Amino acid sequence: MENPGMRIRQPKARGEWAELRFMARAAELGLRVTKPWGDNAPYDFAVEHNGHFLRVQVKCTRKKRANSWVCSATSNRGPYSSHDIDFLAALIIPADTWYILPIAALHHSFDIWLAPDRPTCRYAQFQEAWHLLKR
Repeated sequence: MENPGMRIRQPKARGEWAELRFMARAAELGLRVTKPWGDNAPYDFAVEHNGHFLRVQVKCTRKKRANSWVCSATSNRGPYSSHDIDFLAALIIPADTWYILPIAALHHSFDIWLAPDRPTCRYAQFQEAWHLLKR
């Protein structure tokens, strides 16, 4: 069965859908999610667990190149840095798989290549790593 996100044609609408998916999953896992007012913050959500807040930017992709899914790791100002966010949450829409990546793991990359079917993938340790948001 095809993931419903695959049918959303407009990138902005698809991104908003992914944000809703992130909020629901985070809440299911006992995290509190706060959305900043407006959309001028460099992050989409602040996630709170036991009084500690982390800034999370949500991205999604349905773009496959060779054996990997390509996901943007940039804002309008370039690659994300630790001044902007603490984590990037990337949803691979067709695989319905999340990657919870600490900013340090991105190494100022413009794009990240994710391969949920390959355990040797560079980012394999961050696949479904929701526990990292509970530090």
